[in-house]
Amino acid sequence: MRQLDALGIAYEVRSYEVDPDDLGAESVAAKIGLPAEQTFKTLVARGDRNGVCLAVIPGSAALELKLLARATGDRKVDTVPLKEVQPLTGYIRGGVTALACKREYPVWVDEFAQLYDVISVSGGLRGEQILLAPADYVRAVNGRFAPIAKDKEG
Repeated sequence: MRQLDALGIAYEVRSYEVDPDDLGAESVAAKIGLPAEQTFKTLVARGDRNGVCLAVIPGSAALELKLLARATGDRKVDTVPLKEVQPLTGYIRGGVTALACKREYPVWVDEFAQLYDVISVSGGLRGEQILLAPADYVRAVNGRFAPIAKDKEG
């Protein structure tokens, strides 16, 4: 949040009760009163050419690895094993955020975010979400919009 304050970005913090057995974005969305497609999750991926990146996608969607590879310029991209997430980002599952990450990684935000005035992203720990404008989020994390997600059903 210090990063957002320093950039003069308006945001709202919403706290929620954490269920360690259900850290899914859909559950978080329900707890903070937003639809899952407006509540974004941050996934850690690694490409064969450009290394680690963060993919920020709607809670109602799945990461499309081929689309992420196209966006990053990699031939192949895959999500990193869970055991690598904390060493790479400094955050534990359910609290990963591109804001103030351990290292500055390229951040790709699904273009679907642009449909909303406000999206929700992790505040860096379980039980805390940050609501802000998608363009402000992308500016804060030096990210880019790209089509990287698909509907879970499709």
